[in-house]
Formats: sequence, structure tokens, C-alpha cells
Amino acid sequence: MKKNGIFITFEGPDGAGKTTQALKLKEYFTQKGISCLLTREPGGTSIGDKIRDILLDTENVKMSAKAEVFLYAAARAQLVTQVILPALEEGNVVICDRYVDSSFAYQAFGLGEDTGFVLKTNEEATGGLYPDLTLLLDVIPEDGLKRQQERHTKGAEAPDRIELKDLEFHRRVRQGYLFLAAIQKERVLLIKAGQGEEEVHKKVMKAVETLLSTRVIQG
Repeated sequence: MKKNGIFITFEGPDGAGKTTQALKLKEYFTQKGISCLLTREPGGTSIGDKIRDILLDTENVKMSAKAEVFLYAAARAQLVTQVILPALEEGNVVICDRYVDSSFAYQAFGLGEDTGFVLKTNEEATGGLYPDLTLLLDVIPEDGLKRQQERHTKGAEAPDRIELKDLEFHRRVRQGYLFLAAIQKERVLLIKAGQGEEEVHKKVMKAVETLLSTRVIQG
């Protein structure tokens, strides 16, 4: 799919620090005077936010794996059409906190849904739009979930439906991400999240600056 801007995504298990690093990267581009949009999944649009509420609601414990795949894909389709593609076509940088790879890890590996079905559904939802660079922050589930629990204890929102799944689910999700990093090395950079926020940021910036050296973007 043709695009003029640069598309960067952050991925990883719960508690890996994706949102923190995405915000720091957005700040970098802003300071450089480069047009940059930061969005998230599921959500990023009014329609997507409503779907997000359904997906993360702890009352929806009976949601089937296929329903989950379709709901994430629906939110993603809206985000791509309404937000991501228009920004890329204008030559902007787009940073997204989670994207297609989350479905590969969470629904295919975590829930055991057919990988071909997950990939085909998301291919249709995104029109084949993939990131130029995916920064995969890796953390073992025990540490990631502990970080999330500490965040909730400090007064943030309560744990959502996905966070409340058992440890084995989160271990399968991580394995999905590690498998992805092994087969998509040209796009996915694996970064150990446990080495400290600033050290992670340095590795993020090294990868981003390498990408920028090969592309021309507008300010």
C-alpha cells in the first residue's frame, strides 16, 4: 500500500512500557518540528473507543475468540481509514500503541484462534497496511503483570478483561511475540523492557534514527 509518511508501532505483553515509550518518541518528533500523530489500539476513534469498551469490559467473560478477532479488526479498520492513512498520505509520522501484531499474539497464540484466519481478517481490515518499524518491548509475564498491578494500586483504572486472564495465557502471548520477532526481523526490533526506561528509549531512538536516515518526511 502506498504511503508518504512513516508508520511506527509499539508492541509487547501487558506491562512492557509501550505507552511510556510511545509518548517519549512523540515528544522527540515534536521537539524536532516533525508532524507526528500518536494513537492507540483498540480505540483512536469514537467508534473504536466504543469497541474498546466492549473488548475490555470485565463483564464480557463469555466473549468468543472469533468475536474478539472481529471486534479488534473492526476497531482497527476504522482507525486505519479515519486516522492512520490520512495522516500518512499527508507525509506525517504515525505512532500507534499496538496494531496488527497484537492480534497475532493475543488472539492466535493467546486464545488459540487459527493464525490464518486472524491474519486474513486483519489483512482485510487494514487493506494490507503494515508498519515501517515495529518496536517490540519484551517482558516476562510475571514482571509485566506486576507492573500493571502496581499501576492500578496507585489509582489508575482497574484491571481490564485481558489483564485478568490467567498467567498461562500471558505466557502464550509472549511466545507469540517472540515468534513474530524471529520471522519478521526486517520490520520488528525486539527490545528487552526490563533494562530501564532510559536504556529502552536509547534503543528505540537508535532504531528510529536508522529508519529516518532512509526516508524523507515533512516538518
